[in-house]
Amino acid sequence: MVPRTRIDASYTSTPLRIRNSTFEWGRRTYVMGILNVSPDSFSGDGVSLPTAALVLAQQMVQYGADIIDIGGESTRPGSEGISADEEISRVIPVVSMLRRAMDIPLSIDTYKYEVASEALGAGADIINDIWGLKRERRLASLAAKNGAAMVLMSNQRDRSPLHDVTFDDVVKVVTDDLQRATEEALSMGVPMTRLIVDPGIGFGKTQPQNLEILQKFEELRSLNLPLLVGTSRKSILGHVLDLPPSERVEATAATVAICIARGADIVRVHDVRQMWRVCRIADAITRNI
Repeated sequence: MVPRTRIDASYTSTPLRIRNSTFEWGRRTYVMGILNVSPDSFSGDGVSLPTAALVLAQQMVQYGADIIDIGGESTRPGSEGISADEEISRVIPVVSMLRRAMDIPLSIDTYKYEVASEALGAGADIINDIWGLKRERRLASLAAKNGAAMVLMSNQRDRSPLHDVTFDDVVKVVTDDLQRATEEALSMGVPMTRLIVDPGIGFGKTQPQNLEILQKFEELRSLNLPLLVGTSRKSILGHVLDLPPSERVEATAATVAICIARGADIVRVHDVRQMWRVCRIADAITRNI
């Protein structure tokens, strides 16, 4: 079992409030809908026009999404990065249009300071940093200044760019990395009650290690922070089933249900309608609601 960390557990009794939404951790599982506005998304679901993004976001809200996560740069293995200016041109019109049309919490999926700053100014509420402050520590100061929440993800691509390094204890590697990111964010003024952590399935881990994290997911509860997990359509599912992203809905559902049983608070998904139903059944079984 992973040793208990220094972070206390006050998040469990302190809901996260964003606009008109209240996230009461432990009461139920929350759904983060993925809105890709990049042309090269690994799952082939990217949209380019803000109007198309709005229609998709409205549909996700209708199906039960609690948060919309907007990303403009593909983060699939081997993808080419884009400039901050290009990313801004993709995401800011979408953030602005969604904010005018709806009051749902909006998350910006970026590790670039300039993009996050523009997005918060346009109405985003959460910074979803896939590098967990490794690339840009100023994101924490930006979040603190704006009262934004943060998702800090554990990414091992700096140590395993080809996803081929076998760590002796991958759960400890992830836990230690999230502890580091959390302490950095706290030191820069982000309240603990506005932090969420993500183990980073598919980011710098081998496929067996991705499975190991899911098998031992409950050990991440030692961080005493809300847990987000993103397995939707990912390569680990294709690794097991030998199926393309478009045929991984049932596999995603299996991982969502298992992670909920092992302590997930938020699931980040493409297929909101189906996964909302999975969450409700899993919650009824594991949380008696």
